Amino acid sequence: MNLIENIKEGLRSIQANLLRSILTALIVAIGIMSLVGILTAIDGIEYSVNESLASLGVNTFDIRSKTNRGSNRLGIKEKTYPQIRMTEAFRFIDQYKVPSTISLSAFVTEIAEVKHLSKKTNPNVQVQGVNADFLPIKGLEVETGRNFSKLEMEYGTQVAIIGHKVFTSLYGKTEEPIGSEINISGFQFRVIGVMKEKGEFSDNNYDNMVLMPIIKGNQMAKGRGLWYDMTIGISDPSQMEYAMGEATGIMRAIRRDQVGQPNSFELEKSETLAQEMESIIGGLRMGGFGISFITLLGACIALMNIMLVSVTERTREVGVRKALGATPLRIRQQFLIEGIVVCLLGGISGVILGILIGNGLAKLMGINAFVMPWVTMLWGLAVCIFVGVISGYYPAKRASRLDPIESLRFE
Repeated sequence: MNLIENIKEGLRSIQANLLRSILTALIVAIGIMSLVGILTAIDGIEYSVNESLASLGVNTFDIRSKTNRGSNRLGIKEKTYPQIRMTEAFRFIDQYKVPSTISLSAFVTEIAEVKHLSKKTNPNVQVQGVNADFLPIKGLEVETGRNFSKLEMEYGTQVAIIGHKVFTSLYGKTEEPIGSEINISGFQFRVIGVMKEKGEFSDNNYDNMVLMPIIKGNQMAKGRGLWYDMTIGISDPSQMEYAMGEATGIMRAIRRDQVGQPNSFELEKSETLAQEMESIIGGLRMGGFGISFITLLGACIALMNIMLVSVTERTREVGVRKALGATPLRIRQQFLIEGIVVCLLGGISGVILGILIGNGLAKLMGINAFVMPWVTMLWGLAVCIFVGVISGYYPAKRASRLDPIESLRFE
């Protein structure tokens, strides 16, 4: 009995015990489905996060005010630094000569109530003052209307771009928002644009946000110091270190930082955020793999139990094969092949269901991309073969050791 004949005999045995084979394959399918499903959902989350980070660009860095932490744990008061002023940010933008795009922004309030005629939003709308480069460098698109003009920025004109959620709260399906008036903290603003819906996985809740010219945002602060944030997008990523060095030198000169003293501002590379997100996704993937491993362990034990029952039921058959000259190696091969084939049948079904369920979970979380995890699929099928070998080896070894005379007498 050669290997090909063993494979054929294994398939015939599966067909002869179809119901048991289906139930056994279903056990494996559930285990593989959990593995592929969880990892597919995590891949979907990673894809969405990477897409959001890609909109910022890996060739960006931020300059912001240094957080004043007060006293440290030893009770020694740390040095406090004044916040970056708007005039300092404007001077930096004028003096920075490295080819780049610079966005300037500052939160005016995060608890605004926006009104339009008789309608109003919940008092949780974020109002942010920005410059004209804020939208492109943050990966935001204007669905209807336009971006701020240069004159509107220079004169602090009372115009606004609203997020998708603010638009749906204040305007009906038929009402045109462009050119209409909205009220924010007693100030009337003319709507010039509506941002395209960003979704829940953006770095800020842009859908529930109103943008206005940075100068107008500074005026609305009424003397309260705003926390200004500059994001610099470099045209040539290979010049990142040089660009950051230039930015540090110019900003230290503007802020009059003394030689030998630390920076009075914070400078953060966007890759730091990408690395943090990669670490979080890695933790999620390890957790998902751990949960799936436990499920697969249960499937492996159940499969081994069923294979042992199969060996007991087919003791007489094993005796006949040995009497006809089948070696212990061929008997082991036959039962191992049956276990592997059953696992592969369950594994293929589990992979398909896992991909569908994983993408379904990602869809429920607001991720529209359909992920096809080829590596996870191959990994799932490899796990199936491994489970088949592990679960089938002991029953196969037990079958190969059966005494042919005793097996023929078995009832």
